Amino acid sequence: MDWCRYRFRSVWRLAAPPEAVYAALECAEDYPRWWPQVREVVPVDETTGTARFRSLLPYDLVVTARARRRDPAARVLEIALGGDLEGWARWTLSTLPDGTGTHALYEQEVEVRSPLMRALAVPGRPVFRVNHALMMRAGRRGLAAHLRASPPPV
Repeated sequence: MDWCRYRFRSVWRLAAPPEAVYAALECAEDYPRWWPQVREVVPVDETTGTARFRSLLPYDLVVTARARRRDPAARVLEIALGGDLEGWARWTLSTLPDGTGTHALYEQEVEVRSPLMRALAVPGRPVFRVNHALMMRAGRRGLAAHLRASPPPV
C-alpha cells in the first residue's frame, strides 16, 4: 500500500436541478463563498487556477487545478491537480430517480506531495481521511445553502 495515495468518493443529494448544481460547481472562484474550507481560488487563465484549502487540521494545502473536462451535456466537470496534491478530481451529476434534485458524485484520486503530509503518511492517514470527510460534509451543506439562496431563473 502506498500510504501517500488516496482515493475518495462522496455522494451529495441536493434539492436543486442538475443544471443549477453544475453552474455552481463550474464557478470554482466562487467556492470560498459557500465552502468554508476553500480559503482562496485564484484564476490563472480560462482553464487553470490555484486553490488554497484547509479543513480541521491547521495546515493549508495549495494546488494548481487545470480543467480536463467541462461537459454540461454529460454534466461532468473534471480537473487535473498539481502542487501539494497530484492527481485528478471529478464531479458527475445526474437527476435523482424521483426527479426532485441532483445526485452529485465526487471522485478524487491523488498522491500527497506536501512534504509534511508525506512525512506523516502512516500515522496521519486516518486523520487525513477524517479531515477530508469533514471538508466534504461542510461543502455539501454550503452548496445546498448557496443553491437555496440563489435559485435558478425561471
